[in-house]
Amino acid sequence: MGTVTLGVSIAVPEPYGSQLQQLRAGFGDAAAYGIPTHVTLVPPTEVSADRLPEIRAHLTEVATAFRPFLMRLAGTGSFRPLSPVVFVKVVEGGAGCTRLQGQVRDPGGPLRRELAFPYHPHVTVAHGISEEAMDLAFAELADYAADWVCEGFALYEQGSDGVWRKLREYPFGSGPAGVPAQLGSPVDEPTIRRS
Repeated sequence: MGTVTLGVSIAVPEPYGSQLQQLRAGFGDAAAYGIPTHVTLVPPTEVSADRLPEIRAHLTEVATAFRPFLMRLAGTGSFRPLSPVVFVKVVEGGAGCTRLQGQVRDPGGPLRRELAFPYHPHVTVAHGISEEAMDLAFAELADYAADWVCEGFALYEQGSDGVWRKLREYPFGSGPAGVPAQLGSPVDEPTIRRS
């Protein structure tokens, strides 16, 4: 039946997702429009296509047992020099993301896999572009801020054209695994420092 390349992630909602995608493209990242703006839970993983029903059932079970939680993005970070990535930081909701990805990648489940680096929730805004362009992304988004209530995650498949497409969304239930969602002062519009 062949293999498919899957990923599981939390989508950054609108208007933030499109804004960050456009900024990423503006920094010269050619992959920007093929990758929806997200926080990764499971990085690209090749699996046998006949395991999709088992994977879907597992993701449904994980989502049903989780509760919504607050996500807040603020400022920038980088994985350089280990990896050519600049990102917007997850400053609230990181614990929820970490618990969630641990359950999705459960060693006894169908999406078990080792990670090349320790899990670090973030939103990539530049990857594999020139150092100058990464410096620009780092500086221009230093004052970026956005928040929302994370109410689920999605399963994506990477096509032969390199574009990631959503297969299915998995809304959270009311289980005890997450934390109660509480917004303090929501940020209506993200802030972007222009140099």
